[in-house]
Amino acid sequence: MLDSLIIAFDRALHTLSGAVAPARPAPGANLPDPELRPDEVAHAAGLMRVNHTGEVCAQALYSAQALVARDPELRARFAQAARDEEDHLAWTQARLAEFGKRTSLLNPLWYAGSFAIGTIAGIAGDRINLGFVVETERQVEEHLGSHMDSLPAGDAKSRAIVLQMRDDEARHGAMAQEAGGVPLPLPVRGVMRMAADVMRAVAYRI
Repeated sequence: MLDSLIIAFDRALHTLSGAVAPARPAPGANLPDPELRPDEVAHAAGLMRVNHTGEVCAQALYSAQALVARDPELRARFAQAARDEEDHLAWTQARLAEFGKRTSLLNPLWYAGSFAIGTIAGIAGDRINLGFVVETERQVEEHLGSHMDSLPAGDAKSRAIVLQMRDDEARHGAMAQEAGGVPLPLPVRGVMRMAADVMRAVAYRI
């Protein structure tokens, strides 16, 4: 448990400090920089800030869920998913830097809240823990799809990142489903959606 706590603390430091390096090259990295109007840059950066904050939350969730998971194989699955999410974190952070924009000022708050939620989901049992992943990834996949429609038409670089993120999230959700995740009650799914909507609205601006 002590080793697991140290790993969880180290992940939190790396996530919040921005000291993350992707294992995979960013999708669309070789594409030319688009010529965007100032309002298009602001909108695309807002969407990428939301996506970056979502990845901060994902790191916290997977870290907490792995910490309290009972099954060693399940802990390993969460660790692998977290590594994929680290790529997303680095990609969105780099894209924001290319726009000359910052990440959310509230990331420590988002991380702490998500870690608490992940811990509760994990304590409820491995199948519920997995079910939480299934629902989380389903909602994230849905919101990334909406970003594909909302990004400026000429911003192929951001679109390539979001598309790869969406594919990865779908794979994580399928993994959790196949591993035995159970459907969450409708009220829980509704609360998750409302919390995500608040995060998206705030992170887009702050």
